[in-house]
Amino acid sequence: MDDFQIIARGPDRVGESPVWDARTQSLWWVDIESRRIRRWRSADGALSAWTLPERVACIALADDARIIAAMESRIVAASLAEDGGVSLQTLARIEHPASGMRFNDGRCDPFGRLWVGTMVMDQALNLAQGGLYCLDERGLTGPHVEGLLTPNGTGLSPDATRFYLSDSHPRSQQIWAFDFEGREGRLSARRLFVDMTALPGRPDGAAVDIEGHYWICANDAGLIHRFSPEGRLVESRAVPFPKPAMCAFGGADMATLFVTSIVPPAQMPDPLGLSGAVIALRVGVPGQIEPRFSRYPADRGADEAR
Repeated sequence: MDDFQIIARGPDRVGESPVWDARTQSLWWVDIESRRIRRWRSADGALSAWTLPERVACIALADDARIIAAMESRIVAASLAEDGGVSLQTLARIEHPASGMRFNDGRCDPFGRLWVGTMVMDQALNLAQGGLYCLDERGLTGPHVEGLLTPNGTGLSPDATRFYLSDSHPRSQQIWAFDFEGREGRLSARRLFVDMTALPGRPDGAAVDIEGHYWICANDAGLIHRFSPEGRLVESRAVPFPKPAMCAFGGADMATLFVTSIVPPAQMPDPLGLSGAVIALRVGVPGQIEPRFSRYPADRGADEAR
């Protein structure tokens, strides 16, 4: 196992959606089940947290210093005060096709849109009711991809011509690539990128480095796999917990990989007791700076303070 730094011990029940803010040199992420957005400042190591009214599944940086948060029933722009105060503006609401659903993994494209998946929260139901949606000035459109169980692994190639998406459900464990047309925000030519059923772990959250390699957390296996643009497994790195959830590049030189994790069920071994922590690994190759959301829908709600 490579040397690692513990950023936050948590434990987060479901630590997800790490996002590096290059402007403030801070890491943002969420603990879905506690409904919290969390932040670590690299300058002093300070940790902060804000509680939202619903489970918050993924976040993105906004161009106006707010945080975009996809929750259970809506996507909001959140103003987060240093004293813990929260002000939310609803950007879009969703009518899910089934009960017990929420948003899941998502990220911005370099053109300012947010792409985000939905899922049935009780994965044991095996309901492929999830889809991939897009938020921009048109509002929330989609699903642009249908029939998903647990959508994850969103990412884009450095030239923004290829879009990645995975399904981490045990019945799927597939990673797909799409052609991406950035001006119109269109996905096409869906094809299998990697079938992870023969590899250790299930494909969870992902990040793409500047060389175009795709890094994905292998949930249940305590690994992060790195795949070439052709889908060849280049390397696998061990992490100190069995259920890594999502990774993100960051740090001053963008060559640190931050990894969130999930607290496993009681029967799963956790020898180091670090499940639910956030760690940082030096990986030797920089990642891409995270794009910011800027394509606000015309029909927006009023601010609501909490």
